[in-house]
Amino acid sequence: MEPLVALLHMVIAIMTFSKANKTVCTLRGEPVHPELWKDGDIIVGGVFSFHSSWEIRQLTYSIMPPPLKCISLNFRDFQYAQSMLFAIEEINNSSTLLPGVSLGYKIYDTCGSVAVGVRAAMALANGYEKMSVEGPCTKHAEVQAIIGDTTSSACMAISKGIGPFKLPLISHYATCECLSDKVKYPSFLRTIASDHYQSRALAELVRHFGWTWVGALRTDDDYGNNGMATFTKVAEQMGICLEYSLPFFRTYPEDKVIRIIEQIKSSTSRVIVGFLAHWDLEVLLHKFVEHNITGYQWVGTEAWISDSVIASMDKHHILQGAIGLAIPKTQVTGLQEFILDIKPLKSLGGAIFTEFWEALFQCKYSTKNDFVSTTPCTGNEELSQVQNLFTDMSLMPIFSNVYKGVYAVAYTLHDLLGCKEKCDSNKQPDPSTFLKHLRKVHFKTKDGEEVYFDENGDPVAKYDIINWQPSKKQHYEFVTVGLYDASFLGIDRLAVNMLSILWTNNSTKVPVSVCSESCPPGTRKGVKKGKPICCYDCIPCTEGEISNTSDSVTCLRCHQDFWSNMQNDGCVKKETEFLSYEEIMGILLTTISVVGAFITIIIAVIFFRYKNTPIVKANNSELSFLLLFSLMLCFLCSLTFIGRPTEWSCMLRHTAFGITFVLCISCVLGKTIVVLMAFRATLPGSNVMKWFGPPQQRLSVFAFTLIQVLICVLWLTISPPFPFKNLKYFKEKIILECNVGSVVGFWAVLGYIGLLAILCFFLAFLARKLPDNFNEAKFITFSMLIFCAVWIAFIPAYVSSPGKFTVAVEIFAILASTYGMLFCIFIPKCYVILLKPDKNSKKHLMGKLPPRAL
Repeated sequence: MEPLVALLHMVIAIMTFSKANKTVCTLRGEPVHPELWKDGDIIVGGVFSFHSSWEIRQLTYSIMPPPLKCISLNFRDFQYAQSMLFAIEEINNSSTLLPGVSLGYKIYDTCGSVAVGVRAAMALANGYEKMSVEGPCTKHAEVQAIIGDTTSSACMAISKGIGPFKLPLISHYATCECLSDKVKYPSFLRTIASDHYQSRALAELVRHFGWTWVGALRTDDDYGNNGMATFTKVAEQMGICLEYSLPFFRTYPEDKVIRIIEQIKSSTSRVIVGFLAHWDLEVLLHKFVEHNITGYQWVGTEAWISDSVIASMDKHHILQGAIGLAIPKTQVTGLQEFILDIKPLKSLGGAIFTEFWEALFQCKYSTKNDFVSTTPCTGNEELSQVQNLFTDMSLMPIFSNVYKGVYAVAYTLHDLLGCKEKCDSNKQPDPSTFLKHLRKVHFKTKDGEEVYFDENGDPVAKYDIINWQPSKKQHYEFVTVGLYDASFLGIDRLAVNMLSILWTNNSTKVPVSVCSESCPPGTRKGVKKGKPICCYDCIPCTEGEISNTSDSVTCLRCHQDFWSNMQNDGCVKKETEFLSYEEIMGILLTTISVVGAFITIIIAVIFFRYKNTPIVKANNSELSFLLLFSLMLCFLCSLTFIGRPTEWSCMLRHTAFGITFVLCISCVLGKTIVVLMAFRATLPGSNVMKWFGPPQQRLSVFAFTLIQVLICVLWLTISPPFPFKNLKYFKEKIILECNVGSVVGFWAVLGYIGLLAILCFFLAFLARKLPDNFNEAKFITFSMLIFCAVWIAFIPAYVSSPGKFTVAVEIFAILASTYGMLFCIFIPKCYVILLKPDKNSKKHLMGKLPPRAL
């Protein structure tokens, strides 16, 4: 209704203006007069809501609607007006600031109406005298600047109206971030921080207490909607989720309010962020009492967190433990006394003063014809006799903002008027120049507070963190428990004394408000389908991955040399596995190897002791000793496969194995050839032994071995074996092994050994039917059969054995084949030498030879 009335007034004024002579400047419509005024050389305007509402009327749309009738006196804005008057009086009495220039003022009542506020601003810009002036309406503004209004919505409308005229509007309480837009609001400045900072400070405060699942209520106007939009955006960036964000306005119908109540009751969050104007929260408090909405932790903005009226209304402890941001406490010397000295107001505005006096002292001025049912006013009442909102000084920081706004105007004028000993009172700056310099003003108040504006016309953002705690003297005490300073960086902006906070229900324990419990280390968050990111399941990290912090979003994979522990909250070094001398298997294989070498030495000693006996001579003693030496090397080379692989051990184990086995088989091959040649030599007319005597035997062993040596040299030169960490076979273990390097070199070594073994087996097989007493071939055949069987079985066992067992299989193959040759070739001879000496004779050895051999 109220906006419609204001619109009708404006439309009628425009229609009248369009019919008027364009060369005559005439005030259209009814003039509006200030509630408080005082003449001066330079006038400062003010717009405040001395009333918070207006009387609803029925409109006929056939006649001009009457002016609004304001109701519900607002003591707070009287305090703001008193703060403005105090600053102006102090400046006028100063001998250093604007000497010789007096400041006057015109202060309008907006009745809490945006449209009335715009109309008042137009009156301050153009004047309100009903007169006609020849020529166009071009003149300086009636006032140099306007102080006010209290709400963001009113400031937005007023600033859009006066912005094109470059007339500054300095607000003490409008915090909407949108007003920092200098394209839309070029002449707007303020002495209170923007919600750009407050919204971020609220989000940081909520995150500081670990609340990730919160509800939100906001005033359904520019202040609440814009502030909550910024809070929501920043909160999401910080990992905070809003379960609900509900608008509310004091004029909402009952059914709409009930839906809000039901939403809060059905919610699971225990924290409510209230981006609310104080009068909206007043209405909500009554509704919360009706529906028993208690036990929630409230987070508030500067609009209500330090409001003593709301605190006194909360009889049911709905807001107990509330925490929020408040404008830092400041003191302006003499301001409180000036505000409470109300009698000078009588000379400044008679009508408004009478209404104010009656509301303040709950009395009534009577006339001769009036019957007064309440206490009559005498005019001598004292403020010390009453205690109400006007005597409450809890909003002193806001009063200080009004004070600083007036002083910003004065300091700007002082610079522009070239004041030294005296200012030029006839030189009034044009609005554009004044606005430009006002944005750059920088001064300190008499109490040492620094005042300046940034590029957006905003001051530096600083907030006290207030906590509502029960008090014996008052219903609540506003306790400062921290500080937020936007000029600092990062986490230094927010400082909170956790020990001094009392939460809802007088608890010292921080309330918990989360959609899902914190995920412990070793797990990660998994977002639930269709739910906000704050609602999640805790999914254990897979093997090899860890999370070492709570609420980790992802699991981190351990370095390849590390593995996750049982709890998946830390990486531990992987167990390294190799065949060592300390473990049972290593000890066992080492023992078998050493025993084999020891037996070989014993046999060599026996052979050396009986070297002149027929059985030793008949079996080529030189090759026998060389074979025993190579067998001992074969036993010992298996030891190089045990222990931690190193660069040298990897090269040594494979080359030593290859060369010693070739030496061994070369000797066996030589003995096999000797047996065959010896048999052929017994035949009449055969001289074959002269072609394979001892020199040729030694040369053949050397030649066969040299080939293997050359293969090994080429292998080691081109791509030698090297230590290798096998990470593929076991996830939780590192297998230390020797990589063969060149696969071709490795299989060339094994292939050459196999070739000689097959050749030896074939020749021994041919000699198996020679006379028993002379024949060594059958033992060689059997030894080669064992050798080939072992190494053929070795291949699948080697491929399929995991980790250190691969090396164990290789050692077993070496020892088994070595023992096979040792036992098959030499044990029968030792048996004859030691236990059957009667058979160790030339007669016995030659006894069963064929007649032609004899």
